[in-house]
Amino acid sequence: MAGNRERVEHNLFDPREKIALFIDGANLYATSKSLGFDIDYRRLLQEFQSKGYLLRAYYYTALAEDQEYSSIRPLIDWLDYNGYTVVTKPTKEFVDATGRRKIKGNMDIELAVDVMEMADSIDHFVLFSGDGDFRSMVEAVQRKGRKVTVVSTLATQPPMIADELRRQADHFIELSTLQDRVGRDPVDRQQRQAERAQAEIFQDEFEDEPTA
Repeated sequence: MAGNRERVEHNLFDPREKIALFIDGANLYATSKSLGFDIDYRRLLQEFQSKGYLLRAYYYTALAEDQEYSSIRPLIDWLDYNGYTVVTKPTKEFVDATGRRKIKGNMDIELAVDVMEMADSIDHFVLFSGDGDFRSMVEAVQRKGRKVTVVSTLATQPPMIADELRRQADHFIELSTLQDRVGRDPVDRQQRQAERAQAEIFQDEFEDEPTA
């Protein structure tokens, strides 16, 4: 069965295609955690390098700039030195109507702008996000004759991917089927501490925003 899945996923890509990955860091973190595994970003890069000409891999995340030390910094530095282009911006802190302190760090606009700017240079976009706000962006890229594959999951309750985004995409890859190839070895804790900041920064955002 696993072999069949690999063949199906491989057929989604033409080896001659120029591929770019666009990773919504907070969304991918929450999705992989909901499936019970951590992403090994070295293996993830290798996985998609094997499918075609991987031109770029972008990783988007917000950072709490007011903190003297952010636990996500080691992850950001590692990605920067290992084949990823990291796009960041400061988080914003606010108090909601109930008086609760909240932190928000939405990178949707930055990701969408980069996608549209590269639409004439990339054949196949791979979006790691389930956010329905990206549906219009996906449609715009498709009008330029480009393919879009979305990586997220339907295996959670509720699903982490918005139905309208899954319907709009040319292809959908269930993240849980990639676990054996892009998941981190449970005994390898190299990035674990660094990634904890993702949960702290974006917990309120994922609790408040609908996923579908």
